[in-house]
Amino acid sequence: MTGNAPRILVIDDEPAIRRMLKTSLSAEGYEVVEAATGEEGWAAFGKSKPDLVVLDLGLPDIDGREVLKRIRKTDLTPVVVLSIRGDERGKVEALDLGADDYVQKPVGMDELNARLRAAMRHRLQQQGEEPIFKNGDLSVDLVRRHVVVRGQEVKLSPKEYELLRLLVMHAGKVLTHRHIMREVWGGETDVQYLRIYVRQLRQKIEADPERPRLIQTESGVGYRLTLEE
Repeated sequence: MTGNAPRILVIDDEPAIRRMLKTSLSAEGYEVVEAATGEEGWAAFGKSKPDLVVLDLGLPDIDGREVLKRIRKTDLTPVVVLSIRGDERGKVEALDLGADDYVQKPVGMDELNARLRAAMRHRLQQQGEEPIFKNGDLSVDLVRRHVVVRGQEVKLSPKEYELLRLLVMHAGKVLTHRHIMREVWGGETDVQYLRIYVRQLRQKIEADPERPRLIQTESGVGYRLTLEE
Protein backbone atom coordinates (compact mmCIF):
# COMPACT_ATOMS: atom_id res chain seq x y z
CA MET A 1 0.00 0.00 0.00
CA THR A 2 1.07 3.59 -0.54
CA GLY A 3 2.32 5.17 2.68
CA ASN A 4 0.24 4.77 5.83
CA ALA A 5 -3.18 5.42 4.33
CA PRO A 6 -4.55 3.33 1.45
CA ARG A 7 -5.02 5.56 -1.60
CA ILE A 8 -8.29 5.35 -3.53
CA LEU A 9 -8.80 6.91 -6.96
CA VAL A 10 -12.44 7.90 -7.58
CA ILE A 11 -13.30 8.35 -11.27
CA ASP A 12 -16.84 9.76 -11.55
CA ASP A 13 -18.29 12.71 -13.48
CA GLU A 14 -20.86 13.62 -10.80
CA PRO A 15 -19.44 16.23 -8.38
CA ALA A 16 -21.97 15.28 -5.68
CA ILE A 17 -20.89 11.63 -5.83
CA ARG A 18 -17.21 12.57 -5.66
CA ARG A 19 -17.82 14.88 -2.67
CA MET A 20 -19.79 12.22 -0.85
CA LEU A 21 -17.18 9.53 -1.50
CA LYS A 22 -14.28 11.80 -0.55
CA THR A 23 -15.92 12.80 2.73
CA SER A 24 -16.96 9.27 3.67
CA LEU A 25 -13.77 7.50 2.56
CA SER A 26 -11.52 10.10 4.16
CA ALA A 27 -13.37 9.52 7.43
CA GLU A 28 -12.54 5.82 7.06
CA GLY A 29 -8.83 6.61 6.83
CA TYR A 30 -8.36 6.52 3.05
CA GLU A 31 -6.49 9.08 0.97
CA VAL A 32 -8.80 10.03 -1.88
CA VAL A 33 -7.78 11.23 -5.37
CA GLU A 34 -10.55 12.47 -7.69
CA ALA A 35 -11.04 12.54 -11.47
CA ALA A 36 -14.11 13.71 -13.43
CA THR A 37 -13.43 12.07 -16.82
CA GLY A 38 -11.95 8.87 -18.15
CA GLU A 39 -8.84 10.53 -19.53
CA GLU A 40 -8.29 12.45 -16.28
CA GLY A 41 -8.75 9.21 -14.39
CA TRP A 42 -6.27 7.34 -16.55
CA ALA A 43 -3.70 10.11 -16.09
CA ALA A 44 -4.33 10.19 -12.34
CA PHE A 45 -3.97 6.42 -12.18
CA GLY A 46 -0.45 6.61 -13.59
CA LYS A 47 0.52 9.57 -11.43
CA SER A 48 -1.01 8.64 -8.06
CA LYS A 49 -0.48 4.85 -8.16
CA PRO A 50 -3.62 4.10 -6.11
CA ASP A 51 -4.25 1.00 -4.01
CA LEU A 52 -7.81 0.77 -5.36
CA VAL A 53 -9.97 2.43 -8.03
CA VAL A 54 -13.68 3.27 -7.77
CA LEU A 55 -14.83 3.62 -11.38
CA ASP A 56 -18.06 4.93 -12.91
CA LEU A 57 -18.89 3.45 -16.31
CA GLY A 58 -20.89 6.41 -17.69
CA LEU A 59 -18.11 8.94 -18.16
CA PRO A 60 -18.46 11.98 -20.48
CA ASP A 61 -15.45 11.28 -22.71
CA ILE A 62 -14.37 7.65 -22.91
CA ASP A 63 -16.41 4.77 -21.56
CA GLY A 64 -15.44 3.50 -18.13
CA ARG A 65 -14.88 0.06 -19.64
CA GLU A 66 -12.08 1.51 -21.76
CA VAL A 67 -10.45 2.85 -18.58
CA LEU A 68 -10.81 -0.59 -17.02
CA LYS A 69 -9.17 -2.22 -20.05
CA ARG A 70 -6.23 0.18 -19.85
CA ILE A 71 -5.76 -0.50 -16.14
CA ARG A 72 -5.84 -4.26 -16.64
CA LYS A 73 -3.19 -4.03 -19.35
CA THR A 74 -0.76 -2.55 -16.82
CA ASP A 75 -1.42 -4.17 -13.42
CA LEU A 76 -3.89 -5.82 -11.06
CA THR A 77 -4.91 -2.84 -8.92
CA PRO A 78 -8.39 -3.63 -7.51
CA VAL A 79 -11.20 -1.89 -9.40
CA VAL A 80 -14.71 -1.57 -7.99
CA VAL A 81 -17.22 -0.40 -10.57
CA LEU A 82 -19.83 2.03 -9.23
CA SER A 83 -22.53 2.54 -11.83
CA ILE A 84 -26.18 3.48 -12.21
CA ARG A 85 -26.48 0.68 -14.77
CA GLY A 86 -28.08 -2.34 -13.14
CA ASP A 87 -28.45 -4.70 -16.10
CA GLU A 88 -26.88 -8.14 -15.75
CA ARG A 89 -25.12 -7.90 -19.11
CA GLY A 90 -23.31 -4.74 -18.00
CA LYS A 91 -22.24 -6.35 -14.73
CA VAL A 92 -20.98 -9.49 -16.43
CA GLU A 93 -19.07 -7.49 -19.05
CA ALA A 94 -17.35 -5.34 -16.42
CA LEU A 95 -16.42 -8.36 -14.30
CA ASP A 96 -15.14 -10.28 -17.31
CA LEU A 97 -12.97 -7.27 -18.20
CA GLY A 98 -11.31 -7.57 -14.80
CA ALA A 99 -13.36 -5.54 -12.32
CA ASP A 100 -13.15 -6.93 -8.80
CA ASP A 101 -16.72 -5.96 -7.95
CA TYR A 102 -19.75 -4.12 -9.31
CA VAL A 103 -21.89 -1.88 -7.10
CA GLN A 104 -25.05 -0.22 -8.35
CA LYS A 105 -25.90 3.39 -7.50
CA PRO A 106 -27.31 4.50 -5.15
CA VAL A 107 -25.35 2.52 -2.56
CA GLY A 108 -24.99 2.86 1.19
CA MET A 109 -21.51 3.66 2.43
CA ASP A 110 -21.47 0.68 4.80
CA GLU A 111 -21.99 -1.69 1.88
CA LEU A 112 -19.49 0.14 -0.34
CA ASN A 113 -16.84 0.14 2.40
CA ALA A 114 -17.33 -3.60 2.87
CA ARG A 115 -16.89 -4.17 -0.88
CA LEU A 116 -13.74 -2.02 -0.95
CA ARG A 117 -12.21 -3.90 2.00
CA ALA A 118 -13.01 -7.23 0.35
CA ALA A 119 -11.42 -6.14 -2.95
CA MET A 120 -8.21 -5.09 -1.21
CA ARG A 121 -8.08 -8.26 0.92
CA HIS A 122 -8.51 -10.32 -2.24
CA ARG A 123 -5.55 -8.61 -3.89
CA LEU A 124 -3.35 -8.94 -0.78
CA GLN A 125 -4.28 -12.62 -0.57
CA GLN A 126 -3.23 -13.18 -4.18
CA GLN A 127 0.06 -11.37 -3.63
CA GLY A 128 0.77 -13.37 -0.47
CA GLU A 129 -0.01 -16.74 -2.07
CA GLU A 130 -0.69 -18.31 1.31
CA PRO A 131 -0.81 -22.13 1.02
CA ILE A 132 -3.50 -22.41 3.68
CA PHE A 133 -6.67 -20.36 3.37
CA LYS A 134 -8.74 -19.78 6.51
CA ASN A 135 -12.09 -18.04 6.61
CA GLY A 136 -14.35 -18.56 9.60
CA ASP A 137 -15.07 -22.29 9.97
CA LEU A 138 -13.49 -23.09 6.57
CA SER A 139 -9.84 -24.08 6.10
CA VAL A 140 -8.40 -25.11 2.73
CA ASP A 141 -4.85 -26.44 2.36
CA LEU A 142 -4.10 -25.55 -1.26
CA VAL A 143 -0.96 -27.71 -1.31
CA ARG A 144 -2.31 -30.91 0.21
CA ARG A 145 -5.84 -30.32 -1.16
CA HIS A 146 -7.38 -30.81 2.29
CA VAL A 147 -10.64 -29.11 3.20
CA VAL A 148 -11.67 -28.76 6.84
CA VAL A 149 -15.01 -27.37 8.03
CA ARG A 150 -15.70 -26.82 11.73
CA GLY A 151 -12.72 -29.02 12.61
CA GLN A 152 -13.77 -31.96 10.42
CA GLU A 153 -12.15 -32.95 7.12
CA VAL A 154 -14.58 -32.82 4.22
CA LYS A 155 -14.29 -35.10 1.20
CA LEU A 156 -14.87 -33.36 -2.12
CA SER A 157 -15.01 -34.75 -5.63
CA PRO A 158 -12.27 -33.47 -7.99
CA LYS A 159 -14.64 -31.00 -9.67
CA GLU A 160 -16.06 -29.82 -6.33
CA TYR A 161 -12.53 -29.16 -5.10
CA GLU A 162 -11.54 -27.28 -8.28
CA LEU A 163 -14.65 -25.13 -7.93
CA LEU A 164 -13.89 -24.38 -4.27
CA ARG A 165 -10.22 -23.74 -5.03
CA LEU A 166 -11.13 -21.20 -7.72
CA LEU A 167 -13.49 -19.40 -5.33
CA VAL A 168 -10.81 -19.45 -2.59
CA MET A 169 -8.13 -18.07 -4.90
CA HIS A 170 -10.45 -15.15 -5.68
CA ALA A 171 -12.15 -14.84 -2.28
CA GLY A 172 -14.13 -11.62 -2.01
CA LYS A 173 -14.38 -11.20 -5.79
CA VAL A 174 -17.42 -11.93 -7.94
CA LEU A 175 -16.65 -14.63 -10.52
CA THR A 176 -18.96 -14.78 -13.53
CA HIS A 177 -20.56 -18.02 -14.68
CA ARG A 178 -18.47 -17.88 -17.86
CA HIS A 179 -15.21 -17.45 -15.95
CA ILE A 180 -15.94 -20.34 -13.58
CA MET A 181 -16.98 -22.69 -16.38
CA ARG A 182 -13.86 -21.82 -18.38
CA GLU A 183 -11.51 -22.38 -15.43
CA VAL A 184 -13.14 -25.52 -13.98
CA TRP A 185 -14.52 -27.25 -17.07
CA GLY A 186 -12.23 -25.82 -19.74
CA GLY A 187 -14.93 -24.07 -21.72
CA GLU A 188 -18.61 -23.33 -22.00
CA THR A 189 -21.01 -25.71 -20.28
CA ASP A 190 -24.61 -25.59 -19.10
CA VAL A 191 -25.04 -23.04 -16.31
CA GLN A 192 -27.46 -25.47 -14.68
CA TYR A 193 -24.57 -27.93 -14.42
CA LEU A 194 -22.59 -25.31 -12.51
CA ARG A 195 -25.54 -24.65 -10.20
CA ILE A 196 -25.69 -28.35 -9.34
CA TYR A 197 -22.04 -28.35 -8.28
CA VAL A 198 -22.49 -25.17 -6.25
CA ARG A 199 -25.46 -26.76 -4.48
CA GLN A 200 -23.41 -29.91 -3.75
CA LEU A 201 -20.52 -27.83 -2.44
CA ARG A 202 -22.81 -25.83 -0.18
CA GLN A 203 -24.20 -29.07 1.25
CA LYS A 204 -20.68 -29.99 2.34
CA ILE A 205 -19.25 -26.69 3.63
CA GLU A 206 -22.15 -24.48 4.69
CA ALA A 207 -23.62 -24.63 8.21
CA ASP A 208 -27.04 -24.06 6.62
CA PRO A 209 -26.99 -24.84 2.87
CA GLU A 210 -30.44 -23.26 2.43
CA ARG A 211 -29.09 -19.97 3.81
CA PRO A 212 -25.49 -19.98 2.50
CA ARG A 213 -23.06 -17.66 4.25
CA LEU A 214 -19.83 -18.55 2.41
CA ILE A 215 -20.78 -19.03 -1.24
CA GLN A 216 -22.99 -16.11 -2.20
CA THR A 217 -25.04 -15.97 -5.41
CA GLU A 218 -24.84 -12.82 -7.52
CA SER A 219 -28.13 -13.23 -9.36
CA GLY A 220 -27.71 -13.65 -13.10
CA VAL A 221 -23.97 -12.95 -12.83
CA GLY A 222 -22.06 -15.61 -10.87
CA TYR A 223 -20.76 -16.44 -7.38
CA ARG A 224 -18.59 -14.95 -4.66
CA LEU A 225 -16.82 -16.59 -1.71
CA THR A 226 -17.52 -14.13 1.09
CA LEU A 227 -14.65 -13.07 3.31
CA GLU A 228 -15.55 -12.75 6.97
CA GLU A 229 -14.65 -9.48 8.68
